[in-house]
Amino acid sequence: MKSNGVFHLVATFTCSSLAALFIYIVYLIVKQYIMYEQAECTDNTAMKSTKKKQKARLSDGVRIKSESQYSDPVFKQISLANGTINRMKKEEIKEKLAELKLDTRGVKEVLSKRLKHVYKKQKLTAAKVKCHDDIMSCDFLLVIDFEATCERDNENYQHEIIEFPIVLIDTTKLKVVEEFHAFCKPTFHPKLSTFCTELTGITQRMVDRAKEFPDILNEAEMWMAKHHLMDKTSNMAILTDGPWDMGRFMYTQCRMLQMPFPRWARKWVNIRKHYANFYGIKKMNLGSMLNNLGMTFEGQQHKGIDDSRNIARIAIRLLQDGSDLHINERLFARKLQLLALQSPYKDNKLPTIGPVTKKDCLDDSWSSDEAADDSSSDEGDENSGSDLGDDSLGVEVVAHIVLVEGDSKIKSKQSAEDVVNEYSQDDIDDLLSYYELQKNH
Repeated sequence: MKSNGVFHLVATFTCSSLAALFIYIVYLIVKQYIMYEQAECTDNTAMKSTKKKQKARLSDGVRIKSESQYSDPVFKQISLANGTINRMKKEEIKEKLAELKLDTRGVKEVLSKRLKHVYKKQKLTAAKVKCHDDIMSCDFLLVIDFEATCERDNENYQHEIIEFPIVLIDTTKLKVVEEFHAFCKPTFHPKLSTFCTELTGITQRMVDRAKEFPDILNEAEMWMAKHHLMDKTSNMAILTDGPWDMGRFMYTQCRMLQMPFPRWARKWVNIRKHYANFYGIKKMNLGSMLNNLGMTFEGQQHKGIDDSRNIARIAIRLLQDGSDLHINERLFARKLQLLALQSPYKDNKLPTIGPVTKKDCLDDSWSSDEAADDSSSDEGDENSGSDLGDDSLGVEVVAHIVLVEGDSKIKSKQSAEDVVNEYSQDDIDDLLSYYELQKNH
């Protein structure tokens, strides 16, 4: 009787344990199921969010793909076509281009890129896919190639601009539509060296009869304004052969004359970089770029207007071959705000030149003057002018500026905020320079 009781107790305990184990297993299964459902829900939400963003980017029935979203099957087709072209010989590529009635001049790298662009354009058009590369180009390109005073030995030499050419390219029409050209009278080195005249073809008589740089700069800006290139809505960019025209000649000229650096000259298209990156070859000078394209120089080398025209020919060829020619270099703005305060002969340091990426071009915020005020790039630089703090154009500074000017509307820093909006950004820059000059003298 006693043994039956023990057996019954053990049986009851075993059943309870099995039941508990069963319940625990069911609990684990339910828990895993709930976690799975939650994960699915999260993924679906993220997918819906992504699709919603992509849908919002639909434009006229054309899908715009970001650089990291080349998932469309058409890009695999393009990749296969590019591989085929890479294995082709130069003569085979020329035959294909001739069949398509396209230019067959140039080295193999140029011809290869040209054929790839044609196939890519055809396939993307058929698939109604538009890449960002197609939406970054400017409507107008202003090709500028200054000529400046020089000596045979240019070490520690202060260059002055003596020729100011602009060749205007309409990127839609793919042709030059206007030109501006003027010589400038140098003031620090009024007599040209024999070397300078032989190199540029610019004679002493040409510069003696010309206006000085500030007047020519004003005429150039009036010409730009006449063609609506100075409008806020204008989609234009300066194009140069290298960083020297804006980063050395324009910068040095403004510093020597202690005048503000033009806003439109702060960023530009460096065609030498684009050329090398696009065709996959090393950087080269103007003559070599032309030769690689199967072209020859037209006009007189080292004459500003002729150099600009030939650079324009290269730019048009790059556009035809599929390059976007977006802005890829800039000067940091902090160095330029107080340019008029710097001693013209303090040292020969040039401003920091920074790259501009495709991502920057797609993000409008980088191009604002505030975003370009990259203080981190100017740390410890002797050329950066007075340290006015990160908010150098803020309310307090403007209050000081207006006080110095004797504006009766401002009585204290606190009331500055009421009139800040009455000043444009250009006015504030000019007032800031004026304020610093007054403070230092």
